[in-house]
Amino acid sequence: MKPVARILAAEAVALDLDGTLLDTAADLAAAANFMLARLSLATLPEAAITGFIGDGMASLVARTLQAALGADPDPALQARGSRLFEECYAAHLDIHTRPYPGVVEALATLADKGLPLGCVTNKSRRFTVPLLERAGVARFLTATVCGGDVPRKKPAPDLLLHAARLLGVAPSALVMVGDSANDILAARAAGCPVVLVSYGYRGGAAAETLGADQVVDDLAAWSHTLRRADGQCPPLALNGTRP
Repeated sequence: MKPVARILAAEAVALDLDGTLLDTAADLAAAANFMLARLSLATLPEAAITGFIGDGMASLVARTLQAALGADPDPALQARGSRLFEECYAAHLDIHTRPYPGVVEALATLADKGLPLGCVTNKSRRFTVPLLERAGVARFLTATVCGGDVPRKKPAPDLLLHAARLLGVAPSALVMVGDSANDILAARAAGCPVVLVSYGYRGGAAAETLGADQVVDDLAAWSHTLRRADGQCPPLALNGTRP
């Protein structure tokens, strides 16, 4: 089956959190700069910190410290920085964080089709669960799989394989929707078809260059193209194409 056909026939959908479901960059950058200020280091532009998002919080802290120091942080500084970052982020989790346009509509459409939905993220469960709840999207999800739930984070396949088990489908029938190369690598390793959103956090890389099976601008429009869980396709539009 061709890659796009596998996507359209998906039996379940897994979606990344940061950069796919929710725009979290401003709150993450604020916590990172709080950390730097407390360590008497120069703060960084939000755009620079946004480029460090995607590999989990420890990596975000390490990359931020390295950029501020011009060198790798020692373990003690990394540990102190992590504590400061988590302290601030936990207290100001969703000041600016919001779902991307079309996300809530897309999740509602997919849920109405009977497709089980999961969030698959490298982010800690401590932060992921309240973010999903406060953003109003947790109600659509059957499973939430976070960094720390399995031995390895994305780009390893562990999170997606665990999500497939929880959602009750084969990995090949689970489409991964993300925004970064890590999402593509994890999907390929797990045997899942993969869709990349054209927005999100990729450090400046164009979505079309990363090798996803499909790139979409609008999740709400894309959600209407998938089949229902009973295998039925959306009705044909007047011009003979799928809406």
